[in-house]
Amino acid sequence: MNTPFYIAKRYLFAKKSTNAINLISGISMVGVMVGSAALIIILSVFNGLEVTILNMFNTVTPEISIIPAKGKTFNPDTKYFNQLKDSKDVYSFTEVLQENALLKYNDKQAVGMVKGVSYDYLKNTKLDSTIKEGRFVLNNKSGYTSVIGSALQSYLNVNTVDPFTELEIYSPKKDIAANTLNPADDFVNKSIRVSGVFEVQQEFDNGIIVPLDFARTLLGEEENVSSIEIYLQPGVDVEKFQEEVAEKAGSAFEVRNRAQQNRSLYHILNTEKWAVYIILTFILIIAIFNIIGSLTMLVIDKVKDIAILSSLGASKSLIKRIFLLEGMMITMSGCVLGLIIGIIFYFIQHNFGIIKMGEDTLISSYPIGLKWKDFILVFFTVGIFSFLASALSSNLSVKNIEQINQSL
Repeated sequence: MNTPFYIAKRYLFAKKSTNAINLISGISMVGVMVGSAALIIILSVFNGLEVTILNMFNTVTPEISIIPAKGKTFNPDTKYFNQLKDSKDVYSFTEVLQENALLKYNDKQAVGMVKGVSYDYLKNTKLDSTIKEGRFVLNNKSGYTSVIGSALQSYLNVNTVDPFTELEIYSPKKDIAANTLNPADDFVNKSIRVSGVFEVQQEFDNGIIVPLDFARTLLGEEENVSSIEIYLQPGVDVEKFQEEVAEKAGSAFEVRNRAQQNRSLYHILNTEKWAVYIILTFILIIAIFNIIGSLTMLVIDKVKDIAILSSLGASKSLIKRIFLLEGMMITMSGCVLGLIIGIIFYFIQHNFGIIKMGEDTLISSYPIGLKWKDFILVFFTVGIFSFLASALSSNLSVKNIEQINQSL
């Protein structure tokens, strides 16, 4: 049996001559336990929030987006894009033409993003989950219809059940004569009915979705599109597909996955998570370094044992390992207990949602999600700082050994 480990284990459970030593050791373990539990719980909450937010964005964010590297539009009628449209790996291939325009409803007006989409866009089965009012349709018996974002709808007071009032959209003409006397002649004016209201995030809710043909007439763009949005068949490797498309499409195009389309969102989520991790780690370090006081008092309490071990031929390194392992046992026990508490909290929150977010939110309780990488991160964080604190404390035992040898 490993001698330092055996002695350290005996010291951990053996009764000390002073109850204060047991109390300080217990406080050290509880501090590490609370810190570890808080760290894993907070990271799990961030995981849940990240999944929830990304799912909301992914509802309207395609798996792959192809945009021009230069300029605002491009012609999608090429041999490769036509082949890509018919690819067995592609579930939906949506041509998108979008531009800012002036929207007017009754006596109110606002500037919003007009997004024209081909009918493959409606293959996205998650679109219905974004509907707040009406239906997500872009065509009916009476002609073209549109779906407006909740922010625009609220500002313009658009009524989706009013069959007589249509939404007017104004877009500047591309070729405007210099001698135009009537300002109205400088704009293309089109009207369209609103069939529904969607709500995702503010970034998307300030826009309106219309059929591609309607957008072409409004924006005066007969062939070009702003982007191509692609959803893949289940099981298709997105990263591999992206690399293949980027290679074949050439340098004239940028092929982006969801993370690249929402760089700022992913950056904010990761930055906030790591910022909280660093803050809680500093608090955890304070709890871990309480072990220095506990081991110092234990060394003083075991002066006679150290003298006996030294007289029996125990080296300084062996005695240092005893107290090093002692400190590691105390702190790592607290860490394991903290991780167990984190798991228990996860199951309670996941199944019962005991911590609520508020009445006016889309989700009633805080979402939560476990990742095994977080457990490894917390365990190694505690392990590293526990080793440093225990190593510092074990050096005190060497000084006691030297004092004992000098007194003999």
